[in-house]
Amino acid sequence: MKCLGSFSDPRAVQGAADYLRTRGIHCQLHSEDGRVVTVWVKEQDYALAEPYWREFISDPYSNKYGQASWQVGSTQNPLKYEGTQLNLFSRFIRLNWLLQSVAIVSVLIFVSFFIYDATSIFNALKFNSDKPLTWITPAFVHFGVIHLLFNLSWWLYLGNQIVLRTHFYTLAGLFISSALISNWAQFLFVDADFGGLSGVVYAQLGFCWVYSALNTDEDPILSKPIIGFMLIWMVLGFADVLFISMANWAHLFGLLSGVCVALIYTKLSDRDTL
Repeated sequence: MKCLGSFSDPRAVQGAADYLRTRGIHCQLHSEDGRVVTVWVKEQDYALAEPYWREFISDPYSNKYGQASWQVGSTQNPLKYEGTQLNLFSRFIRLNWLLQSVAIVSVLIFVSFFIYDATSIFNALKFNSDKPLTWITPAFVHFGVIHLLFNLSWWLYLGNQIVLRTHFYTLAGLFISSALISNWAQFLFVDADFGGLSGVVYAQLGFCWVYSALNTDEDPILSKPIIGFMLIWMVLGFADVLFISMANWAHLFGLLSGVCVALIYTKLSDRDTL
């Protein structure tokens, strides 16, 4: 799916969506606050839908949109007000298998610490330069409920945004590359006693930051205050003034790997090779 645009009148956007349907273009409508509505279309329909969207923005209250609603209208409103209910399970099962798998494996490993010998499990999954599989596995290991929930919430949200705006393979490549780079960096600069998905999360942050900066026609994935908070949090980690110990080098190199993936993605997109 690709973001076609946003508008702050849900009723008007519904008319635009109905008008697109009369042109054979199906779309999805989402709203986090019940006010601003974002329209998503399939990537193959974007080129066809984009002129219609520009036409709508120039005159959103044209009679033709109301007529389209009468023509294709139904008793069910497809607009999803995502902010009105949590619906965590239904949201989770709509995610792609990679997002689900990483989350489920992380939770299972965390729960296993309370059932089996935690030290043995950690030693089996901790980074070992002689075991290539362990170059990835530390990303699944978390040491507390807050640590787990914080990382998974960002992983799922940002990961889903990346898939919707680019492609599943973009997220897969970002996960593998950032897990490898961030884990190796933390091991080389400190030691092997670390774990968590935060290196990957910072890679997602870097990707979304650069992607939004280079695609100003789309709504930004993250606001500047949130990006600023995450960067300050990383700096504070390096300053060692926080009440928790963090894998600072994993954060930094995760961020840099995400920025690089975003630049590579943009370069390939410009060449129409994706």
